[in-house]
Amino acid sequence: MNAKAQRIADFLDAHGASFFDEIVDATRMLRTEVEEALGELVASGLVTSDSFAGLRALLTPSEKRKPFGGRRGHRRAMFGIEDAGRWSLRRRGHAQQVADDGAVESIVHALLRRYGVVFWKMLQREAAWLPPWRDLLHVLRRLEARGDIRGGRFVAGVSGEQFATPEAVKALRDTRRQAMTGELIAVSGADPLNLAGVVLPGAKVPALTGNRIVYRDGATIATLVSGEMRWMESPDAETAVRIEELLQQRRAGSPLFAYLR
Repeated sequence: MNAKAQRIADFLDAHGASFFDEIVDATRMLRTEVEEALGELVASGLVTSDSFAGLRALLTPSEKRKPFGGRRGHRRAMFGIEDAGRWSLRRRGHAQQVADDGAVESIVHALLRRYGVVFWKMLQREAAWLPPWRDLLHVLRRLEARGDIRGGRFVAGVSGEQFATPEAVKALRDTRRQAMTGELIAVSGADPLNLAGVVLPGAKVPALTGNRIVYRDGATIATLVSGEMRWMESPDAETAVRIEELLQQRRAGSPLFAYLR
């Protein structure tokens, strides 16, 4: 915030809601300087006015706006900064909400980077301190309206709204066109790819590094939880041996990801 905007904010904090002319007289600033400073304060979510006329005046190009102290008989535009009513600082709760919205948006971007596709059920295994889904949904809808992400039905069998990054949408389409290869992928229970019991069928696997999940062509085939093997389906003998070896890799420093073909 520049010094002029701070001067106006200090005046409004001390004197409460004030008309444009009162702000000009009290701060001893030029009318154009007050207008520019009010524009900065409004954009920062710190100041509001009694009516929409103030916002219209700030958005209307200066050449189309009513001139300051216009003379009678001259054609005048509909909106002028002097018609905005009183200007006042927003309540602290509103200012805090602006800050909160920024924090929620940062969390939403982190979730989109982690999963590619975000919906309410996907977040069941996330930390309990995350904002409620309704707050995340508000930001997700705003990002979709801005064109940053896509909304749609990306995961079948899940109710509610879903959102995805453009990169994730392309990856999902490419994966759907690929033929089944029988590839086995083992991940740690602490990995974000641990979606067993959340999006995929079966019991949930606690998010602990010692637990393991094995996927075959994207479907859960076996898990290792607290040292106990659990099979989602019965593979052939050779595949069962390979999976068991894969799940038993518990050496210190072993990678979280392991692949077998």
